[in-house]
Parts: sequence; structure tokens; C-alpha cells
Amino acid sequence: MENLLLNLSYLIASVGFIIGLKMLGSPKTARKGNLIAAFGMTLAILATIFIYPSTAHITVSTFIYILIFIAIAIGTAIGWGIAVKVEMTKMPELVSFFNGMGGATAALIGLMEFHHNVGNPGKIFMIIAGLVIGSISFSGSMIAWGKLSGKLRKPIRLPQYNILNTILALAIIGFGAYIIISGISNLLYIYLLFALALIYGIMFVLPIGGADMPVVISLLNSFTGLAAAFGGFLYNNMAMLTGGILVGSAGTILTIAMTKAMNRSLSAVIFGAFGEGSQAAGSGSKIQGSIKEAGPSDAAILLNYANKVIIVPGYGLAVAQAQHVLHELEELLSKKGIDVKYAIHPVAGRMPGHMNVLLAEANVDYDKLVDMDDINNEFKNTDVVLVVGANDVVNPAAKNDPSSPIYGMPILNVEDAKNIIVNKRSMKPGYAGIENELFYNPKTSMLFGDAKAALTKVVQELKGM
Repeated sequence: MENLLLNLSYLIASVGFIIGLKMLGSPKTARKGNLIAAFGMTLAILATIFIYPSTAHITVSTFIYILIFIAIAIGTAIGWGIAVKVEMTKMPELVSFFNGMGGATAALIGLMEFHHNVGNPGKIFMIIAGLVIGSISFSGSMIAWGKLSGKLRKPIRLPQYNILNTILALAIIGFGAYIIISGISNLLYIYLLFALALIYGIMFVLPIGGADMPVVISLLNSFTGLAAAFGGFLYNNMAMLTGGILVGSAGTILTIAMTKAMNRSLSAVIFGAFGEGSQAAGSGSKIQGSIKEAGPSDAAILLNYANKVIIVPGYGLAVAQAQHVLHELEELLSKKGIDVKYAIHPVAGRMPGHMNVLLAEANVDYDKLVDMDDINNEFKNTDVVLVVGANDVVNPAAKNDPSSPIYGMPILNVEDAKNIIVNKRSMKPGYAGIENELFYNPKTSMLFGDAKAALTKVVQELKGM
């Protein structure tokens, strides 16, 4: 009876994961999907705590139960507190940090279970695989968190780092295989493997440029899912296995989608140097021309007499927390009979889907969010494009300058519009560290200033027209 109840609980939990993941595909259903997936995880945890011990003939003391629930309470309080207080600009590093915690958990499982399964090559393989992948995900995610939070601003590239990383990766694989085949029981070996995997995770992410962070986050997320899946195999836990497979496969698919959106191979992301700040800034041709500055009144006049407006959101919008005033601007224009849409580039922001989440928080109608491939042909028939905090994803150098480090990356065809308004704090380069040709386009007007303050003034001007 206990086995039936346990399997039924895991089945319901797995279905919850699948439905929740499916519903996360749309901002309209994402909140509900998150709750459904959370319910599935809660059910799986409770079933594991209360039902699994009896099916495995394990006696759990009351003291152990107390420790378990104290740990759950502490973890819940910390996680809840961080999630409630986090700003939208800090969301990417929070995702990276939480992903790293998942990898650390998988690694700790390997460290704890190794000595219990010596002599069982099959289980030792799962332990080693989960340990190595989880450790790489943990240390790599911590480096990604440091880059996204600004604590590690510049990539660090050791001489011949590709060769060093390859040698270290081969050493980890060989050492792990030796532990599995030899049946060795000395814990020193497993801790040495753990340390090597941590070092590799650091060396794996440390040289990667900041502009590639969305891809790296997706890749590390898939690593954590894979590590969790090995834990599911180890414990014969179907809920853990399903969750790990879903996270791993979703992360892999998203990684492929991100590299496609940037027109870069995964090997170019891992071994390349895209977005290295000062190094990238020196690449490409020197831009000739001058910029044209506009005030809130000038921007309001252009918008007021337009028939069609496309808004391009970027990371600067998140920094200024201006999504709500941007939505107010959009609604004001719509009431004037102006057709307004948002153009969403797949890698705008600091993580996949960053702009979608940001605009959903402001209750922007999801139907107004249009993906790059679907909206690029509309720019030539657009009266005004309003770029808010976006930079590299609208830079024509990606198409015009073969010497540019972003050359070949698909961009939003903003330069095709009749009029362009770009809101930025300054002329400082974007995440890839290069100048933007768009700013020198004769059709472009630069609206300098904090996005929230600048857009608020534009809204005030529009209300008076």
C-alpha cells in the first residue's frame, strides 16, 4: 500500500512539474503554472519524508524529523525573503545563484552517498556523474552571479586557457572513471574529484564575456537539471528524475535557442571572447558622424503625431524600474488611436525572457509583445521607434561591420523606421562594450536621462496635447 501511495504521489508531482513548465511559457499563465509546479514539489517532498522510509524499511527518529523540518523552515524563510525583496534588475543573478544552489545540492548528495555504495559500479557512476556536473554548475553559477552583479566586471583569460580547460576536463573524466572501475573506497579521492570539478566550473565560466551570460545561464541550468536527474536514478525517485529531466532538457533547448538568436555556436560562446568590454570596444570601425539630442517635448511631439509606434525595451528599462511608466505611455498612445507594439529580442536583458517578465510585471498585454522574427519586417512601416535602454540588440554593426565582435548576430531592424528615439543615460557602450552606429543615424534622436524620469516627462507632455 505504501509503495502504491508513494508512486501515486510521485506521479501527481511529475504531472504538476510538466503542467507548470508548460504554463510558464506565457506570462498570462506563468504565475499559476509556478504554483502548480510548487504544489508538485511540496507533494514530492512530503511523500519522500513520510512514505519513502517505510517502503525502504528505514526507521527515522523523531529527532531526525525535527532537524528536517527545521532545515526546510530555514531554507523557506531565506528563499522567500530573497525572492520577495529582489529587484527586477537583480533577477538574473538571483536565478544564477539559485541554480548554483541546486548544483551544490547534487554535489553534496554525491559526497554523502559515495561511501554507502562502494562496490556498486552502477550507483557509483550515478554518484560521480551527479557530483561532477553539480559541482561545475555550482562554481560556474557563482562566477556567473559575480559577473551579473558587477563583482567580476572583466573576463579573466589565462594564457592558453582553452588547452588548460580541456586538459582539466579530460583529467576529471579519467579520474572519475578510475574511481568507478577500481572500486576504491578512500574518501580522499572523491573529495579531490569534487575540488577538481569546482575548479573546472570556475575556469569554464571565468573567461566568458558578459554579453554571453544569457547563454551561459541557460547552459548551467541544464547542468543542474542533469545532475538532479542522476540523483533521481540513484534514489529511484521518479519525481526527482522527472524534475531533473525537465530542467535539463528545457535548459538545453533554451541554450540552443539563445545561441541561434545570437548567430553563434555553443563552442564560440564557451571558447570565444564575445563581449569582453574594453577588448571588444577596440574592435570594429570608428563611427563617423554626430548625434542629435532631443528633449521630452520633442519626443512627445513625434509620438503624438505617429500612426504606428514600436517600443524596444532593454536592460536600462529594468535598471530604472520604468516598466510601469512605459506601460502608461503605451496606454496613452493607444487611447489616441496609435498602434503600439513591443519588439522583444531573444537576448535583451541579462537572462532569457528578461524583458517578457519585466513587462508582465507592469501588466502589459502579452499580445503586444512581438518576437524579433515576427516584427522585423514591420519597422519599415513604423513612424516612430522608441528604444528604452537597449543597445547591442539594435546595433546595425551586427550587419554592416565585419570587424565588429557582434557581426552576424540577428538584431531588431530599428534603423528601417522613419524616426528613432533612443533613451539612454549616456553614450556609454552596451554590454558588448562597443559603440552603436544607430546613435549616429540622422533619423535618431537621443533622449538622455534615467528612463523613469525621462518617460514620466514625456507622458506629462503627451497629456497636455
